[in-house]
Amino acid sequence: MTRLKNIIQPDVFTPYVINRTMELSALIQSGIMVNNSEFNALASGSNTLINMPFWADLQGEEENITEDGFYTPLNISASKDVARKHLIGNSWGANNLTALLSGDDPMAAIGNLVADYWQRRMQARLLAMLEGIFAAASMSDKILDISARSGNSAMISGDSFIDAGQLMGDAKELLTAVMMHSATEAFLAKRQLIEYVQEAGQSDRVPYFMRKRVIVDDSVPYDTVAKTATVFLFGSGAIALGNGSHPRIIETEIDRDSMSHAGEDFLVNRKIFIMHPRGIKWTEKNIASTSPSRDELKDGDNWERVFEPKQIRIVKHVFKIG
Repeated sequence: MTRLKNIIQPDVFTPYVINRTMELSALIQSGIMVNNSEFNALASGSNTLINMPFWADLQGEEENITEDGFYTPLNISASKDVARKHLIGNSWGANNLTALLSGDDPMAAIGNLVADYWQRRMQARLLAMLEGIFAAASMSDKILDISARSGNSAMISGDSFIDAGQLMGDAKELLTAVMMHSATEAFLAKRQLIEYVQEAGQSDRVPYFMRKRVIVDDSVPYDTVAKTATVFLFGSGAIALGNGSHPRIIETEIDRDSMSHAGEDFLVNRKIFIMHPRGIKWTEKNIASTSPSRDELKDGDNWERVFEPKQIRIVKHVFKIG
């Protein structure tokens, strides 16, 4: 009988699942979320809080040159962005997996299931973060809410979408993708505002709205009664992703309960990572455990903008679709 231990080699399985999760992620494919070796190293560090200092932009007016004048030297100020490490995991019993082990590559079957699972969980965490950062007072100037207007002026349109992008000022061209509920996509598609493009390497056509790649997720806020909906606009690299590791936290383990009548196999998978909106620091004001829960990620008190508004490549647009 094939057992998980005959299929899964942890040192092979772990990087396979990490890579497959990123391959499946529309956030990665759209460029919203960027992973690199620097973020991986930060996620593998010893602290739960990751400090990322930066120099603020130069300020002040220029001076006229005069015959006997002297410059008044200006200062450059430093600040820091702070990311939070996430430590999460789950386990599965082999009986739930064996039905899927009939293909030529059972490891790939398991890997795809686990990768699909983590892709969904990480996207859920991102949406919790978005709720939290836009609940922070420092992010109020990155929100365009037209839902209280009357009639068609409360509805999303090409014009309102342009207005939302204008919250980025002359940096608006940095916005490259938008995340929305499927009801919003359907509303826009009925008005022929969604373009579906067959991209190289993609089996399905990819939706675009106003030249921005569309990511559809029904966890994006949508009130079915009030017909109030939200979209999030993103620029490339708005979210930093770091896949970490630690020698004492084993990322993939196989276990077996031999006292069970038929025997039970278990797969344990753990993840250490950072997933951080660049320029919005984690304050750690309200957290109860070693890793933030999704409810804690939704808490606006745990977030504070530290970059200039135009440097924050995320915008929230609230409107009605009915």
